[in-house]
Amino acid sequence: MTHVLVVDDEPNILLSLEFLMQQAGFEVSTAADGETALERINQNCPDLLLLDISLPGISGFEVLETLRSAPRTRRLPIIMLTAHGREVEKEKGMALGADDYVTKPFSTQQLVERVRQLLDETQPPTADV
Repeated sequence: MTHVLVVDDEPNILLSLEFLMQQAGFEVSTAADGETALERINQNCPDLLLLDISLPGISGFEVLETLRSAPRTRRLPIIMLTAHGREVEKEKGMALGADDYVTKPFSTQQLVERVRQLLDETQPPTADV
């Protein structure tokens, strides 16, 4: 089963995204801050990361930089989530290596579609047996 890690410091958003991803058929784990996210990724690397930018302690941008600098997580698909829709933040996120950028509030259907599309693009093709 495809594993998605959701990182957001807002409990209501975290619960909503966890439920949404479970309903879409994904195995889901959560983290409320950047440090916990990095620990969870180190223990059990997910197939995709939904990462809020505004986190206590280590920001989402810092988590993104850390993951992109490590060989094991360099290609981990990452979708940045933020309430800040400013173009400069989107450009920073993409420049740091985010695969996609979603501004809150967002369409749940659209988010699930973007997750599936990104997973399809990053999964190695399976050999026919």
